[in-house]
Amino acid sequence: MSVMMVKKKVTRKWEKLPGKNTFCCDGRVMMARQKGIFYLTLILILGTCSLFFAFECRYLAVQLSPAIPVFAAILFLFSMATLLRTSFSDPGVIPRALPDEAAFIEMEIEAANGNVPQGQRPPPRIKNVQINNQIVKLKYCYTCKIFRPPRASHCSICDNCVERFDHHCPWVGNCVGKRNYRYFYLFILSLSLLTIYIFTFNIVYVALNSLKIGFLNTLKESPGTVLEVFICFFTLWSVVGLTGFHTFLVSLNQTTNEDIKGSWTGKNRVQNPYNHGNLMKNCCEVLCGPVQPSVLDRRGILQEPASGPGQSEQENSSNAQRDPVSSAPLMPSESAVKPPAPDGPSDANALEMAVQVPKESDNNQESEK
Repeated sequence: MSVMMVKKKVTRKWEKLPGKNTFCCDGRVMMARQKGIFYLTLILILGTCSLFFAFECRYLAVQLSPAIPVFAAILFLFSMATLLRTSFSDPGVIPRALPDEAAFIEMEIEAANGNVPQGQRPPPRIKNVQINNQIVKLKYCYTCKIFRPPRASHCSICDNCVERFDHHCPWVGNCVGKRNYRYFYLFILSLSLLTIYIFTFNIVYVALNSLKIGFLNTLKESPGTVLEVFICFFTLWSVVGLTGFHTFLVSLNQTTNEDIKGSWTGKNRVQNPYNHGNLMKNCCEVLCGPVQPSVLDRRGILQEPASGPGQSEQENSSNAQRDPVSSAPLMPSESAVKPPAPDGPSDANALEMAVQVPKESDNNQESEK
């Protein structure tokens, strides 16, 4: 007995997600589409550290201490790990409303606002919630069709609403939000230490060599060291300054987006409801709190019936709509249930009666003859 099986095409949910993100490794890696500056970040870090390990580390390990390359390797690996963790993770994207949910929200808004006269601008779509005795406004996102949670914002580059949105960082190729902010902070902190470390020991290397062969001869014999010093010198100020700025924000439990907009220091003079007034509590909440799982379910499976060899997708979809039961496969253990017979005669009985009628009429004619 042959069993008819319908082949189904397995589709992951990340393939259907809206927004301007790119996915790799079957949805495990999530990044923004603009990744050129992220590749520049990788080249600068990998190139500078490779030159340092290839030239200065061997000389400094013999002349000063073998711990110098070991500590540099630890800083390098930690910086790369936090960079990739920040770049490849979901920053806290909020799913968009489904059509039914969006229609329900629209009905609620229309019921709350009432009939707006023609030609008059409708009132802003805002909800007020109370957090720690402070009124916080929830703004409506016209793209995602939702009221954004507190501290969330819509990223125009990734075209997604991100929970506890801090900023979009092109250097890491991703948004920085609730789920990857701590890794971003650890990345810039470790990168600052690594930059200071390499810059300092490059100066030490030049000084030790200058005592033996002179300053100019040292620069001629080690052009890689000159390039490292040049890169570290101009990188140092921006990275260390960025680390100091985010340390200040962490101490106040504040985001870059809130600081730029003046959410808690504007004309209203509203206090930050998320500030505990304690440095350790703020740092522990931002950097040591639990990481919430992603709500996108990127690798979830969406099963769709595959089209047959001589059948188009439109025909398959129309057939599935007309007869959804026939599209489901019947397994050997399953039995097709027949519908109950109607009150009148069945089709087979009606056919037998139609056949018997002409036979009786023929017999009558023979008897009359």
